[in-house]
Amino acid sequence: MSDQSSGQIANVLNETRRFPPSDAFRQNALISSFADYERLYHESVSDIEGFWQREAREHLHWFTPFDKTLEWDVPYAKWFLGGTTNVSYNCLDAHIHAGRGDRVAFFWEGEPGDRRVLTYRQVYDEVCKFANGLKKLGIRKGDRVSIYMPMVPELPIAMLACARIGAIHSVVFGGFSAEAISDRNNDAQASLVITADGGWRRGKDLKLKETVDEALKKSPTVKHCVVLNRTNNNAPMQCGRDHWWHELVANEATECAPEVMDSEDTLFILYTSGSTGKPKGIRHTTAGYNLYAKRTFQWVFDHKESDIFWCTADCGWITGHSYIVYGPMSAGATQVLYEGAPNWPAEDRFWEIIERYKVTILYTAPTAIRAFIKWGDEHVEKHDLSSLRLLGSVGEGINPEAWMWYYEKIGGGRCPIVDTWWQTETGGIMMSPLPGAVDCKPGSCTRPLPGIVPVALDDHHREVGEQQGGMLCIAKPWPGMLRGIWGDDARYVEQYWKRVPNHYLTGDNARKDEDGYYWIMGRIDDVINVSGHRLSTIEVESALVSHPAVAEAAAVGRPDEIKGQAIAVFVTLRNQEPNESLKDALKKHVRKEIGALAVPDDIRFTAVLPKTRSGKIMRRLLRDIAAGKEGTGDTSTLEDFSVLAKLRGDEES
Repeated sequence: MSDQSSGQIANVLNETRRFPPSDAFRQNALISSFADYERLYHESVSDIEGFWQREAREHLHWFTPFDKTLEWDVPYAKWFLGGTTNVSYNCLDAHIHAGRGDRVAFFWEGEPGDRRVLTYRQVYDEVCKFANGLKKLGIRKGDRVSIYMPMVPELPIAMLACARIGAIHSVVFGGFSAEAISDRNNDAQASLVITADGGWRRGKDLKLKETVDEALKKSPTVKHCVVLNRTNNNAPMQCGRDHWWHELVANEATECAPEVMDSEDTLFILYTSGSTGKPKGIRHTTAGYNLYAKRTFQWVFDHKESDIFWCTADCGWITGHSYIVYGPMSAGATQVLYEGAPNWPAEDRFWEIIERYKVTILYTAPTAIRAFIKWGDEHVEKHDLSSLRLLGSVGEGINPEAWMWYYEKIGGGRCPIVDTWWQTETGGIMMSPLPGAVDCKPGSCTRPLPGIVPVALDDHHREVGEQQGGMLCIAKPWPGMLRGIWGDDARYVEQYWKRVPNHYLTGDNARKDEDGYYWIMGRIDDVINVSGHRLSTIEVESALVSHPAVAEAAAVGRPDEIKGQAIAVFVTLRNQEPNESLKDALKKHVRKEIGALAVPDDIRFTAVLPKTRSGKIMRRLLRDIAAGKEGTGDTSTLEDFSVLAKLRGDEES
């Protein structure tokens, strides 16, 4: 049976390096041995309801205790039925009542160098004042509020204020177009937008209010707009509709009773790109999401009270929701927030921040790591990074060579790396090493977290064998799972549940190795079918990135009359001019690393790759370019539209 007919994916990448946690790390870890992990995992999957019942009772505050843990009517889950709580309470009030109000919540740094320090008590005061201001504008439980802001403390404050009064927030990344904002406003029927006059990015004032004004021309449900004065750029204000943040809260009380929320009340909508051109609003609810974000933060990052945690994501993405706002704040963590670009005013800005604040845990994206590699080690070597004890990776699979650079250059060979796999839809991390218990393998997200039951299936819904790739599905419900697509139950069923009955279809391919470790092999539609052999794009890319000249690579399939599909790759170089001999060298390198089957037919050199603003390579656009077609589908998340023209050869690259 060929790979094509079975639906299995050929495994051509062989990574054997293994990195156990040091004895010193293990001794102080929350989960400190593989036996402890196995015991916890077995307990969680043998009695999923009993496990999450205990977790919820211990780790969330309840106004009313829940009386039923789970109602599972595939594909609809309800968790902690009958219970009432409030996420803002769990993130703020709980710590203040426990005497931790003076603990630092955020060390914030703006791109121009301005800095603020906010304790949990100060965040609480600001959240309450802003929540009261929102109520004064008529915002009530269940109303939708769009948030379009730079990475300033007022962004998490706005999210928590919405959660406090039961308003449903929809955070839109502060770089999206007016069209993207109005689409999201209209789908959610938002009644209010929160923005800023501007925000700093690479030394420029991004005039956010002007973009919002354009969006509001096509957002008929929006009645009010609240504007934070961040850059003092004299943003136009429309009388009756627009309100300055500082004026709105000027006379408001620093107390605001939290709304009593049912466990299954919607907490937020977060829009993610859809290939059909219409963004889909992923809906997350209150208690299950809150619990899952908190506990995965504590497990994966081995959180201690002494830690300084820095997640470099923007709150406009799920990573910022779960691992800046709701997870770490429920756990009482102290965090660093940074507004700007990693290379402004110089390529060592991140390392300077780590040194200044003595960051102990860094959580960043492979696309950033590859950029750091391209910029050069000298920027890292200027700074003392000895405070770091744990590193994390998020957003997409990390190539083994990028993993090794991160481990050696940033972690000094002493910090475990938690390579986390999860999605907007999952609410929190699903697979990752627990750093005191599970050995790391470069490029593997290792093992599932407690309560998560993954399975790799072929096209006939049969579990594939060891080291064979298949469709990654989740077999059991978990508290952080999405509860649907806002206003579109049919799309929710069609996209996630119809293809594989009774399983959540992640859209990724994965394989499991002989140690039970999972390896993500790219999106299901990123598989390249070469002469009946299904190859994973991520393995071809990893082989290319292991060549010293290559900083980044993206592999896609294009139609081929003989082979069905040919392999086309787009390559970004470190510090080298592209030429034909380098193309030949890269082909030979791929042949040596993973075999003749994976040798690229086309190699195109490019200064940059088309990416979403969260750093994911937009391979569907590259597939169109490789096939000579114009791109289709939703491009609202594309970071730089000029990239497409350059790749098509319309401009000099």
